[in-house]
Amino acid sequence: MCGIAGLYSPVGAPNPELVDAMRAALVHRGPDDGSTDAFGRCVLGHQRLKVIDLDTGYQPVANEAGDVVAVFNGEAYNFAALREELSGHEIRGTGDTPVLPHLYEESGPLFAQRLEGMFALALWDAARERLVLARDRLGKKPLL
Repeated sequence: MCGIAGLYSPVGAPNPELVDAMRAALVHRGPDDGSTDAFGRCVLGHQRLKVIDLDTGYQPVANEAGDVVAVFNGEAYNFAALREELSGHEIRGTGDTPVLPHLYEESGPLFAQRLEGMFALALWDAARERLVLARDRLGKKPLL
């Protein structure tokens, strides 16, 4: 089931302990793994239920430079085709989540329109100081 949480602050750095508390409230959704990671003005957290990519599916995921990071809840059904399309990138891991930063690099902020599935995600672009939040078209996965 998994769960994501986070904070953004237009001025200064948000308190990671607040995201830790959010994750604690979500631990039942993803008891297998979790972390809170601070990226300047953005803090991302996730709780993971291991379903696919059991050994290398840790989050957050990043692009090669580490300046675009994402957390993800759900499934992107077309990730294999997207991975093939993104073959010029070094995609770490074998599941759906690691394609996200690279798809964003290629398609910009509307990258989530290319995802087929049920999902909620948060992506932080440090160079542009841009936070992108998206969910599937039907809203199957919560994003508040």
